[in-house]
Amino acid sequence: MKKAYPFIKEYNPAQQAVINSGYLECDENYIISIPTASGKTVLGVLAALKVLQQGGKIIYAVPLISLQNEKYKEFKVFEQFGYKVGKTPRNSDIAVMIFESFDITTRQANTINDVDLVIIDEFHMIGDYSRGPTIECAITRMRENNPSTRLIALSATLKNMDELANWLDATVVTHDFRPVPLNKEVLCTEEFQTKDKNNIVFKILNDSLNDSSQMLTFVSTRRFTESLAKKMADKISKKLPDDKKETFNIIAEKILDVQRKRNNQPTEVCYMLADCVRNGVAFHHAGLFDKQKEIIEDEFKEGNLLMITATPSLMYGVNLPSKNVVIRDYNRWTDQGQMPIPVFDFEQMAGRAGRPGYDTEGNAYLIAKSLDEAYNLDEFYLHGDIEQTTSKLIDNNDAVLKQIITQVSSGFANNLEDLIGFFNKTFYAYQIQNSYNDMGFNFNDETIKYEISTSIEYLIENGIIRLTPSGFQTTPFGILISRNNYSVKTAIRLKDYIKHMGDEFNVGSVIYEISSTKAVPKINTKYRANKDNIREVLGRNNVFIAQVSNNEATAASLIEWINERRENEIENYLKVYAASTRRSSYEASNLVKFMRDICDVLGFYTYTNDLDILSARLYYGVKKELIPLVMGVKRLGRQRARSLVDVFGDDLSHVSHDELTKVDGIGDKIATKIVEFYQQ
Repeated sequence: MKKAYPFIKEYNPAQQAVINSGYLECDENYIISIPTASGKTVLGVLAALKVLQQGGKIIYAVPLISLQNEKYKEFKVFEQFGYKVGKTPRNSDIAVMIFESFDITTRQANTINDVDLVIIDEFHMIGDYSRGPTIECAITRMRENNPSTRLIALSATLKNMDELANWLDATVVTHDFRPVPLNKEVLCTEEFQTKDKNNIVFKILNDSLNDSSQMLTFVSTRRFTESLAKKMADKISKKLPDDKKETFNIIAEKILDVQRKRNNQPTEVCYMLADCVRNGVAFHHAGLFDKQKEIIEDEFKEGNLLMITATPSLMYGVNLPSKNVVIRDYNRWTDQGQMPIPVFDFEQMAGRAGRPGYDTEGNAYLIAKSLDEAYNLDEFYLHGDIEQTTSKLIDNNDAVLKQIITQVSSGFANNLEDLIGFFNKTFYAYQIQNSYNDMGFNFNDETIKYEISTSIEYLIENGIIRLTPSGFQTTPFGILISRNNYSVKTAIRLKDYIKHMGDEFNVGSVIYEISSTKAVPKINTKYRANKDNIREVLGRNNVFIAQVSNNEATAASLIEWINERRENEIENYLKVYAASTRRSSYEASNLVKFMRDICDVLGFYTYTNDLDILSARLYYGVKKELIPLVMGVKRLGRQRARSLVDVFGDDLSHVSHDELTKVDGIGDKIATKIVEFYQQ
């Protein structure tokens, strides 16, 4: 513990309360609920180390890949003591896994039986629509298949803690200690004699500069993160001392070097971000390159940036504490339009305020435009209760379908009664049972039985499950779905598309189809997308559309990508956030592989070769003729491959090592690899 957390001299009151409860002496399930930045991870690690010293295995489950990477790096220190840290329990002593990977592991009886402790971080996510059902069913399956495994859930404050504790047979320890006291306040533009919320944001930024502190500001959209950052950077620039400007300029060059080091021109968004950073202000959203987000996060943690403007998604990402947190926009866009954020989300954002070890207090500010609005916000957010955590399992129909397939394909269920038995052990069933009892009714499983029966009919109709004399069985198509993380409805959509592909393989049509699924991350349009150019790219590839949304922008961007356009060219031509292109193309490549697998199980082999080629083109961002070269020579990359083919043609087998090194960007090592590739 001293090696991993050298800054901890003694356990704080919240941690000590958990330890004093007998937490480390017993093997009971625990729910630990203490405020953000109060050291929940340390408590999880204490229990993990006890198990490791007894020769056991641990899974540490988190909802996001960014958190997985953060915890993986944090725990790597334990390898100095002989414990293997990895991302699967098959080859590690402590496995840091995202919820979806943990869910897959619970289906493997041999693997899960070797696990002695599961730690669920961000346990409040069990009430989330998308990830909640996954972790709920993973916990249910784990407890059913290996009831001796200890479960420790780490969470922010939850309203219905007793309900969750009863479901898990867990001991609950809560504490309100914060290492840095938090002040929460609603600020009103009327009181500051202004009509513009941004003037209040600037006042707090100016105060932060004067007392050498930092601030996070949450707004509702990507566009607002950019526009606010630009306004704040312009206004604060005149007040910056020279030494700070020097630091900010170094960070700005790092931002631009992300693309320069790839021999690419920075995009318009890169330049805008760098210009803001030169004045100590950064924006942070999903439309940036991953490396740029990492630079912003690392520099902010080091105290080298004044302010980050961000979308609410940052509250669930990596830990970025700041003395001041400003929530300028308390509405966000949802499928139902603009909606106010829940009290729970406000608490998550506000909880970022106060840097342990740096600040003596943290401040969270919510901004209102009128006194009436300020009063309402104060009542609702500062003095209101957080929402009940409710299971979203049955609300998320695709999650129900996936879990049914999982139970059948894993051999855990082969009839309706088995399936109902499993779902009756979920948190959803527990909550329904409590609701019935509160209303004076006896609980029965008719609600669950109806949902399961309806879902099974749908799965049978779509050739995923079949009835046999021995009960339910998954078809080859169903087994394929169970082994992948793709939604059931995405798989069915692709199956139906494959059956109607016709006599000619249309690259544009396939890309448009996969871009319309939820499996491919969207390459979003900017505020003023070039809709005519998006239509032109799609039309050139025999895809004719009326409306332009993010699906169409994604498809057009991916088409440009496989035709070897660079990100800055895609961004300038289509007016999209092209930094997302590589992420989207990677997922699109995997989804095309999944389509090819569907073709195999359907016995539809006409286009399997075309799909293999398209998958490779999406992954590497190349035209067809470059595929052998970029696949055969590791780390060559599409740009150097194109330079070589432009000089020597498609076949480089006749080209000498010395001739290769005369091409710009081709050094001795790469030239040697190319020669070896053609000698195989």
